[in-house]
Amino acid sequence: MAVKIRLTRMGRKKKPFYRIIAANSEAPRDGKFLEVVGTYDPMLEPAGITIHQEKLQYWLDQGATPTDTVKSLISRSSVE
Repeated sequence: MAVKIRLTRMGRKKKPFYRIIAANSEAPRDGKFLEVVGTYDPMLEPAGITIHQEKLQYWLDQGATPTDTVKSLISRSSVE
Protein backbone atom coordinates (compact mmCIF):
# COMPACT_ATOMS: atom_id res chain seq x y z
CA MET A 1 0.00 0.00 0.00
CA ALA A 2 1.54 3.28 -1.11
CA VAL A 3 0.77 6.14 1.26
CA LYS A 4 0.53 9.76 0.12
CA ILE A 5 0.34 12.91 2.21
CA ARG A 6 -2.20 15.08 0.41
CA LEU A 7 -5.09 17.51 0.77
CA THR A 8 -8.75 16.69 1.23
CA ARG A 9 -11.33 19.42 0.74
CA MET A 10 -13.69 20.45 3.52
CA GLY A 11 -15.79 23.58 4.03
CA ARG A 12 -18.59 24.70 1.79
CA LYS A 13 -19.09 26.12 -1.67
CA LYS A 14 -16.80 29.12 -2.31
CA LYS A 15 -15.28 28.73 1.20
CA PRO A 16 -12.63 26.00 0.91
CA PHE A 17 -10.82 24.51 3.88
CA TYR A 18 -8.39 21.64 3.56
CA ARG A 19 -7.08 18.90 5.80
CA ILE A 20 -3.59 17.57 5.22
CA ILE A 21 -3.97 13.81 5.51
CA ALA A 22 -2.07 10.57 5.12
CA ALA A 23 -4.07 8.27 2.84
CA ASN A 24 -3.74 5.27 0.57
CA SER A 25 -2.76 6.57 -2.87
CA GLU A 26 -5.69 4.70 -4.47
CA ALA A 27 -8.34 6.14 -2.12
CA PRO A 28 -10.61 8.93 -3.47
CA ARG A 29 -9.77 12.54 -2.59
CA ASP A 30 -12.49 12.85 0.04
CA GLY A 31 -12.60 9.16 0.94
CA LYS A 32 -11.03 7.09 3.69
CA PHE A 33 -7.76 8.28 5.18
CA LEU A 34 -5.30 7.02 7.77
CA GLU A 35 -4.62 10.14 9.85
CA VAL A 36 -5.03 13.92 9.83
CA VAL A 37 -1.58 15.51 9.75
CA GLY A 38 -2.61 19.19 9.63
CA THR A 39 -4.89 21.83 8.14
CA TYR A 40 -4.72 24.54 5.48
CA ASP A 41 -7.09 27.52 5.31
CA PRO A 42 -6.52 29.59 2.14
CA MET A 43 -9.28 32.06 3.08
CA LEU A 44 -7.22 33.66 5.86
CA GLU A 45 -4.78 36.48 5.17
CA PRO A 46 -2.04 35.19 5.29
CA ALA A 47 -3.16 31.62 4.64
CA GLY A 48 -3.44 29.53 7.81
CA ILE A 49 -1.24 26.44 7.83
CA THR A 50 -1.11 24.10 10.83
CA ILE A 51 1.04 20.97 10.69
CA HIS A 52 1.59 18.46 13.50
CA GLN A 53 5.33 17.86 13.11
CA GLU A 54 5.37 14.55 15.02
CA LYS A 55 2.63 13.01 12.87
CA LEU A 56 4.21 14.32 9.67
CA GLN A 57 7.62 12.93 10.60
CA TYR A 58 6.09 9.57 11.52
CA TRP A 59 4.47 9.18 8.09
CA LEU A 60 7.57 10.37 6.25
CA ASP A 61 9.60 7.78 8.18
CA GLN A 62 7.07 5.13 7.14
CA GLY A 63 7.73 5.98 3.47
CA ALA A 64 4.77 8.26 2.69
CA THR A 65 5.35 10.71 -0.15
CA PRO A 66 3.87 14.23 -0.02
CA THR A 67 2.25 15.75 -3.10
CA ASP A 68 3.80 18.85 -4.68
CA THR A 69 1.20 21.12 -3.05
CA VAL A 70 1.80 19.63 0.38
CA LYS A 71 5.58 19.98 -0.10
CA SER A 72 5.14 23.70 -0.72
CA LEU A 73 2.82 24.04 2.31
CA ILE A 74 5.39 22.29 4.51
CA SER A 75 8.14 24.62 3.36
CA ARG A 76 5.90 27.68 3.84
CA SER A 77 4.91 26.61 7.36
CA SER A 78 8.50 26.01 8.46
CA VAL A 79 9.50 29.50 7.24
CA GLU A 80 6.68 31.25 9.13
